[in-house]
Amino acid sequence: MLPHSRRSRFWLAPLLLSCLTAITAHSQGPADADTKRRIVQRSAPAYPALARSMALQGVVRLEVVVAPEGTVKTVAIRGGHPVLAQAAANTVRQWRWERAPHETTEPVEIKFDRTE
Repeated sequence: MLPHSRRSRFWLAPLLLSCLTAITAHSQGPADADTKRRIVQRSAPAYPALARSMALQGVVRLEVVVAPEGTVKTVAIRGGHPVLAQAAANTVRQWRWERAPHETTEPVEIKFDRTE
């Protein structure tokens, strides 16, 4: 049988981890789920010359953290070809969203098509 202090540590770590996970999921989930913000200023990304020469096309998925005043705080690339993704991220940094009471995380998808 384990001494009292070792038994406590054995059960305490998983318990704390599960509580922390539940708190984190709760604090981030509902705030972002109900605040789909409207984009008020957007521009189309330039099709990179390298991508055009390689005949690249596809969808780039981004996760954008938007400040309360509507400016972009951070852009995280979540999928897509790196050449296209960098062009999309650079463009989205210039976009503006409507104002909100708090910062939000907005999903963005940008489609690159050689025929457009």
